[in-house]
Amino acid sequence: MTSIDLPDLTATRAVLFDLDGVLTPTAEVHMRAWRALFEALFDEWDITPPYTSADYYTHLDGRTRYEGVAAVLRSRDVELHWGDPSDSPDAKTVCGVGNRKNAEFAAILRNEGIAPFPGSLRLLDALAAAGVPVAVVSSSKNAEEVLQAAGIRDRFPVVVDGVVAAREHLASKPAPDIFLLAARELGVEPADSAAVEDAISGVQSAAAGGFGIVVGVDRGVGAEALTAAGATVVVSDLDAFTT
Repeated sequence: MTSIDLPDLTATRAVLFDLDGVLTPTAEVHMRAWRALFEALFDEWDITPPYTSADYYTHLDGRTRYEGVAAVLRSRDVELHWGDPSDSPDAKTVCGVGNRKNAEFAAILRNEGIAPFPGSLRLLDALAAAGVPVAVVSSSKNAEEVLQAAGIRDRFPVVVDGVVAAREHLASKPAPDIFLLAARELGVEPADSAAVEDAISGVQSAAAGGFGIVVGVDRGVGAEALTAAGATVVVSDLDAFTT
């Protein structure tokens, strides 16, 4: 697809961005943290078959942390009590395992930091220059920390993340709830706005919310899969909208 085929995002009422894999390469950090967690856990609990990268895209990408844990374990016929978000990372519960993963993620982020994708920054600059409001819509409960670490928190007047979703009792992606809340907080109609996602569940969420433009950013999922999930346009990098 050439740039001439791409919609003009600066002509929309608003653009709502997923965070991990769209604005920042935190998907890589999450992937490393999940791999470290499950490789150690499967070894400790003698779970087979081994964890693979396919598990990330199938069971984890776009889901909340605890739902992802449950999905991976269920794929190995392992069922745990859900537990409580206050559970220790050593607890043998879904929440405990999820908190163990979060500790892995926080350690990597703290030690190595994070930088936004250059193409995503250029698009944000273009939208700001055109006066188009933006928001972050993320299933992650680490969104605020990641945005601060990346130095871009002040660009977003609205952030609807996993913390907000839990507080407001909103269903996670692929349900459209968190996208719709962000649109309401920006004061725009989804049909007049664009949503940008890299995960299948996120694309499904935006499509279900009735967004006029659903941009799929192919960071490894595959253009066909994103299109099948509801993306109206697929690019490999958001730089495509600024060149």
